[in-house]
Amino acid sequence: MTLIAQAALGITHSFTGQSWRWRGAGGALSGNADALVADLLRARGCPDHDVERQRRPTIRDFMPNPSLFRDMDTAADRIAHAVVAGEKVTIFGDYDVDGATSAALLIRLLRDLGLDAGYYIPDRLLEGYGPSGDALLRLRAEGSTLVVTVDCGAQAFEALEAAQVGGLDVIVVDHHQCATALPPALALVNPNRLDEVAEAAEHGHLAAVGVAFLLGAAIIRRLRGQGWFAQRKEPNILDLLDIVALGTVADVAQIRGLNRAFVAQGLKVMARGQNIGLSALLRVSGLKRAPLCHDLGFALGPRINAGGRVGEADLGVRLLTSMDPLEVEEIAARLDALNVERRAIEGAVQEEAEAQLAAQEDAAVVVASGTGWHPGVIGIVAGRLKERTGRPAIVIALDDDGKGKGSGRSITGVDLGAAVLAARDEGLLLAGGGHAMAAGLTVLVGHVEKFTTYLNQRLTDKVAKAREDRALLIDTMVAPGGVTPALVEALDGAGPYGNGWPAPRIATGPARIIKADVVGNGHVRAIFSGDDGKSIKSVAFRQADQPLGQALLGCGRDRRLWLTGRAKIDDWSGRTSAELHIDDAAWA
Repeated sequence: MTLIAQAALGITHSFTGQSWRWRGAGGALSGNADALVADLLRARGCPDHDVERQRRPTIRDFMPNPSLFRDMDTAADRIAHAVVAGEKVTIFGDYDVDGATSAALLIRLLRDLGLDAGYYIPDRLLEGYGPSGDALLRLRAEGSTLVVTVDCGAQAFEALEAAQVGGLDVIVVDHHQCATALPPALALVNPNRLDEVAEAAEHGHLAAVGVAFLLGAAIIRRLRGQGWFAQRKEPNILDLLDIVALGTVADVAQIRGLNRAFVAQGLKVMARGQNIGLSALLRVSGLKRAPLCHDLGFALGPRINAGGRVGEADLGVRLLTSMDPLEVEEIAARLDALNVERRAIEGAVQEEAEAQLAAQEDAAVVVASGTGWHPGVIGIVAGRLKERTGRPAIVIALDDDGKGKGSGRSITGVDLGAAVLAARDEGLLLAGGGHAMAAGLTVLVGHVEKFTTYLNQRLTDKVAKAREDRALLIDTMVAPGGVTPALVEALDGAGPYGNGWPAPRIATGPARIIKADVVGNGHVRAIFSGDDGKSIKSVAFRQADQPLGQALLGCGRDRRLWLTGRAKIDDWSGRTSAELHIDDAAWA
């Protein structure tokens, strides 16, 4: 939990309509990098006694005993037995990055243990989310005796009942919210089970790939106890942390606790280039340096997601598990092309969805729907609507059969997943689930309006409180000339940053605008000059038609501004410099 202090710079109403507050003590920078990092950690809720552990997060320091989790030992025992017996095992994954990385982690681990596991990734359009009874029974008919579902299965009651009747063992590895009743799996490993013990439930922020990593550690431990490695090399599961880091960041899991260790150590593994598929993906993404945390979410993740959204659902798993250099280059190029296609589809859906916002100015939850919208991009568009409105948003793609597939994104303090589950229990949805910040659903076209009304009635007070409490939190202040690569390096010392562990936001100014124009997809690029005589480059992403962008574009040179945002390295031109990614601005 972050610590919030007094108002920053006296700003109570910025260009985006927010107040500014110091996070923690706030104010001027600490005198040296070590002290700065300690201040940043404390401002993110880290107690003094834990500063050193958080400063350099390692797996050893954050890893829980996997046996804490319900059904973990049962799952590890069953998979270990399958390894020893040489059974046919299939990993059943979701079609997004978390599903692909979870499946890839278990496949690579089992391969190292001597078992060549297969995989099954359902087609988003033809099969939808999660396991179906038909798919599981088909796998059984093809010889699989054990199926492990990853990033799905926690709500698959009918499918798992069919598998049970058909004599197929199914282990569920998931992180989505569970109902009180659980489907009939041999084992269901999920820190978000309602009956989970408190110490295990504290890891409810893990992505599915993080849960899969814990299961992998438990499998190795069980096989070690059985003497399986007496005649073979024991795999080092830490070598798979690059995959864990990718799935964790791309799934927007909270980067706190064990997840911080996963990402910090996973980036180091990724930099070594051990996974040839990831290395190929880095190349097509245009990254020529060691990957950073935000690269996982903005460069690698979207490309792997593109396969499941608008292309072939299994491309991500194939890329991450292939040992063929030619194959991974072909898959990476294909994913890069699909990502371009995805952007075009997304843009068209977003334009139509935004046209529906005007009629929902007073709604607590924005719900947009349309016939013919591609289900593969609705989650991204929901995220865009959430950013634009500051409210939870759900986007529903309606089909010709009278059904709609929906995806939602929430704001901090509003549990959208729980609301969707409740709506399903009320009979308003055919299916639905998720977690606090994201949810998916299936709804009859005739129930969309009732569902929208239900959500707004249930969440109005929670959204109002969340928006009332909203303020832009700023870590420290620096003169424009102080935005340097050295500052960025010092600030990075308290990383990795992400959801739940926010990157430092700095304030700078007062400054006068020298030049501002629109570039790319509605980004505002600007150069400012401070009272210290130094200039600062900046960019405000996707703000050209928003109040912030309009204010920057229309600001005269005689007006002085306060700016706030993230200091970043600009290495696009081959010359390393620093720039400010603007989140907000206000008159000085």
